Amino acid sequence: MATGRTHRPATRSRGIPEATVARLPLYLRALTALSERSVPTVSSEELAAAAGVNSAKLRKDFSYLGSYGTRGVGYDVEYLVYQISRELGLTQDWPVAIVGIGNLGAALANYGGFASRGFRVAALIDADPAMAGTPVAGIAVQHTDDLDRIISDNGVSIGVITTPPGAAQQVCDRLVAAGVTSILNFAPTVLSVPEGVDVRKVDLSIELQILAFHEQRKAGEGAAAEGDAAADDAPPMRATPVSRKGPDGDMPAVMPA
Repeated sequence: MATGRTHRPATRSRGIPEATVARLPLYLRALTALSERSVPTVSSEELAAAAGVNSAKLRKDFSYLGSYGTRGVGYDVEYLVYQISRELGLTQDWPVAIVGIGNLGAALANYGGFASRGFRVAALIDADPAMAGTPVAGIAVQHTDDLDRIISDNGVSIGVITTPPGAAQQVCDRLVAAGVTSILNFAPTVLSVPEGVDVRKVDLSIELQILAFHEQRKAGEGAAAEGDAAADDAPPMRATPVSRKGPDGDMPAVMPA
């Protein structure tokens, strides 16, 4: 079976935009769900709705893959699953090493969805000597002292960092030196990597902060709407007569109260 070290996806060489690449997994997830329900074909509108994008953007994305569907029929679900999987490099085995086997690292190691999507957790690595040899998800944890050998022996090209932020850069440097060329970083810090190394950052606290912003905005809009409704229900303002000096003496004028 091929490993991640011997092949890389052809998306860059084919000129597929990064924004399109980022949406391909969304399409694949929606298509996989349709495939599991034995749905043979799907329209661009239906697939776009399932993936959470607009249909024009979906058709543009698929044009980069050379897939245009059939008018009146739509897209062949099984073929699109294969086509997108191939484009993402998921038709082969990608050994993954997770460094930092705390609560998050252990949870990722136990996640059953990796294998069905072309990823195999090949190694678990931690700096705590007491963790060495401890089985997690059926895999024995190994010490960071052996990181270079572990990466080489397993042909790992994708590393996952789930360490505390203070240790993340050092771990990243060691992974890169050992030959890892793609890193998924869960540590709340920005990593510096050389050209040719890809880093994807997952920061759950940032995502929560973005949601908090939207919640605050919705609360503000709700308060403003309630204020407008209260104003609509208030009795109308009455005009109060006042006097102004005119050429013939005092004359009434109407001014708002």
